[in-house]
Amino acid sequence: MRRYARTLVAFALATSVVAGTTGWVSGDAQQALTGPPPGSAQWRADRVLGAELPDPERATPAEVAFFFAGLSSGERQLLLVRHPSVVGNLDGVPLELRYRANSLALAAEEDPRYRSLAAPGRQILAFDPRGRGQVAEVFGDLRAARRVSVVVPGSDNDAGTFDREVAAHGAPPGMARTLHTAAGPGTAVVAWVGYTTPVGVGIDAATGSLAEAGAGRLTRFTEGLTADGLPEPAVFCHSYGSVVCGIAARRLPATDLVVLGSPGMRADDAAGLRTKARVWAAKDPTDWIDNVPNVRFAGLGHGTDPTDPAFGARRVPADEARGHAGYFAPGTDSLRAFAAIARGTATPEGAGTPADAQTPQASHALAHAPVLEGIVR
Repeated sequence: MRRYARTLVAFALATSVVAGTTGWVSGDAQQALTGPPPGSAQWRADRVLGAELPDPERATPAEVAFFFAGLSSGERQLLLVRHPSVVGNLDGVPLELRYRANSLALAAEEDPRYRSLAAPGRQILAFDPRGRGQVAEVFGDLRAARRVSVVVPGSDNDAGTFDREVAAHGAPPGMARTLHTAAGPGTAVVAWVGYTTPVGVGIDAATGSLAEAGAGRLTRFTEGLTADGLPEPAVFCHSYGSVVCGIAARRLPATDLVVLGSPGMRADDAAGLRTKARVWAAKDPTDWIDNVPNVRFAGLGHGTDPTDPAFGARRVPADEARGHAGYFAPGTDSLRAFAAIARGTATPEGAGTPADAQTPQASHALAHAPVLEGIVR
């Protein structure tokens, strides 16, 4: 009976404090945006090329890529002009077309929340104005990159808040920009706000419904990158974004899954993710996420802390990061380690070893070993 009472108390806390970025406040319930891109009905009805176009809801990214590979430049341009919202958001479409399509869509958008996204020179890989809005932006030369990373953020992120100036390295474009700068030439990073995130800290943040919807969208997005001939990405998952990544893991084409400030991945251990990707985890000593109970019961909570030695993830040092949004701060050990993973130069000796193979003494020694500084800078 005492154990049952403790579980109830833990979940009373979990429903009010889970995976957010705005602090200790209640959150509003959100309806996940799912389905094909805006304008798909008109796209399906269009016979401008004399045949049916690939169904945005049913065609796989590989099928979309194959279709566009068979078009002439004039045919591609015709579809881009007639259906910018579909071309700009359809996974598998060549990224150069998506950039141009989203530029057109943003130029025609009247909502003032999205005005800054239309600035010249931005590489907007996805833009959906429906609801709170979704967006993805590229930092670096994605076509030429030898290594690609995708940043998946947590609560309180959407297209309308994407360019907020608070916490320059804590908002999605700031995370991606600082990671790209640290990782250096030959890399590209995508800030992906392609799912409906929780607002504040409430029932949405304590459950997995929005993460389940987001997992499907993340999987399709990354499949679209590889269908377009790009390398499998390393995926960096912050806060509630790590719940999305945990659910997507078994289907996600990725070289690495890196979770930071995670409330759990809806798995008991790394093996339970059923992924071929290397799994890494970071949590700084001042992150309030450490106060969230790592339990799962009746659909609430997200399970084992990925930085727990029993989980089996490779440990990423984060002693120099501060707070829930400080992992990408310039000069921190966490950013240096992330950059090594993004470059593909991180090794078990260089950015953490499987936590279940470490003794507390070995973990402490590794965190402060001089060789770590040399490998991950």
